Amino acid sequence: MKVIVIGAGAAGMFAAIWAARSGHSVVCLEKNEKAGKKLFITGKGRCNLTNACDNEELFDSIIENPKFMYSALRKFDNKNTIEFFNNLGLKTKIERGNRVFPESDHSSDVIKVLEEEMKRLGVRLFFNTLVQSITTKIDEEGKEVFSSVKTKKGNIEADAVIIATGGVSYPVTGSTGDGHKFAKSLGHKIIPVFPSLVPVILMGGEPKELEGLSLKNVNVAVTDEKKGGKELYSKQGEMLFTRNGVSGPLILTLTSVIGRKVSEGGLKLHIDLKPALDEKKLDERVLRDFEEEKNKNLENAMGGLLPQRLINVVIKRTGIDAAKKVNSISKQEREKIVSVLKDLDFDITCYGTLNEAIITRGGVSIKEINPSTMESKKVKNVYFAGEVMDVDAVTGGFNLQIAWSTAFTAATSIGKTQ
Repeated sequence: MKVIVIGAGAAGMFAAIWAARSGHSVVCLEKNEKAGKKLFITGKGRCNLTNACDNEELFDSIIENPKFMYSALRKFDNKNTIEFFNNLGLKTKIERGNRVFPESDHSSDVIKVLEEEMKRLGVRLFFNTLVQSITTKIDEEGKEVFSSVKTKKGNIEADAVIIATGGVSYPVTGSTGDGHKFAKSLGHKIIPVFPSLVPVILMGGEPKELEGLSLKNVNVAVTDEKKGGKELYSKQGEMLFTRNGVSGPLILTLTSVIGRKVSEGGLKLHIDLKPALDEKKLDERVLRDFEEEKNKNLENAMGGLLPQRLINVVIKRTGIDAAKKVNSISKQEREKIVSVLKDLDFDITCYGTLNEAIITRGGVSIKEINPSTMESKKVKNVYFAGEVMDVDAVTGGFNLQIAWSTAFTAATSIGKTQ
C-alpha cells in the first residue's frame, strides 16, 4: 500500500519507518526545511528519548486519557524504544529519574539515525511541502475513506495517511495546529488546546527579585482556595524562579497535573523550603544557627538556612526588622520565621504561553480514534500519531514515548483487518 505521513517530527519519522518496515511504499511530507525541529530542542537539546521506569509508572505518568494508551504501550513500550535506537547504533544512558538520553547528549544524533533509517528503507522525504487539505471519497460500502492530500505542488494520492503534525506548542518549530485543521475537516472534534509543561506566572514582584535562582530538594504544593484550600498537587524536587514566576521540573509537572484549573482562578503555590524537617525540628535548627550567630543581624545570620538571594524575601514575609540582632529575636518571631520557611506561598495568575510550552494539552478527541490502531472512527485509512491527539503526560521522556508508541501502532495497523 502507498502511505503518506504528514509531518517529519518524532511521531512522523517513526511512523514512516515502521510503515516502510511493514512493507508499504511511504512518502513523508514536511513543511519545514528539515526534519525534527522540535525534537532537536527537547531535553534542552539532549533529547530525553523515553523513561526507563516500570510499566505501572509509565501508565501513571500519562495525565490526559491514559486508558487510551494501554493498547499502544503494550505493543511498543519504553523497553522497545531503547532497543530500537540501540539497534540503529545510537547508544543510550539512563540518568536521574530514569530519564533516557543518547549517550552523546546530542538530540541531533537521534534525528540523524531516524533520517538514515528512513533513507535505508526507501522512504521519500519531501521538505518545504505544506499540506493544504485532505481529500476523501466514498467506497463501495458507502463509507468515507481517505483519497489524497493536496499541496501547493499538486495532489498526492495514496491508500492511507498518518497525521503526525504535532500540537501548537513551540510554533516556531512548525507546530501550528495543521493536524487539528485536517481532523476537523474530516468531522473530528477538537478538544480546545492550551499550554502544558510550561512555566507558571505568579502574582507580585518577588519572582523578579529571585529570577534565575534554582532550588533543590524543596516541596511544591498547589491548593484551591475557592475549595477551602484543597490540595491539588504536592511533590518534592527542583524548581527555578523566572522573571515573573516559576519553572523547572516540579513546576512543569504541576501544570500537567492541574490542567485547566489555573484559568478558573483561586490557586495558590506553596513552597516548603525545608521539607526534610518538621516545624519542631526546623525551629531547633533555627535556634542553633542563631546561637552560633547571636551577635549578628537577622539578615546576616540566615546564610546557613537559605540561599543569599532568598533571605530578604523570607525576612520581609515575617515582618521582622532585618537589622534586628538574633539574640533578641523572640520565640514568636522565630516561629514566624519557621512558618515562612515551611510555606512560602504565592498566588498563581496563569500559565506561560504556547511559545514556552513543551507540549500541547487538547487536540483531536480520542473518542473518535481507535486506540488499538490509531485509525479514525470517522474516515477509513486516516490515522493519527503523537501530540496532535488529546493525550499527554508529565515531563521525563513520557511524551516522546507517547509519540513512539502511537506512531508504531498507526504504522503497523495499516492494511490489516481489524
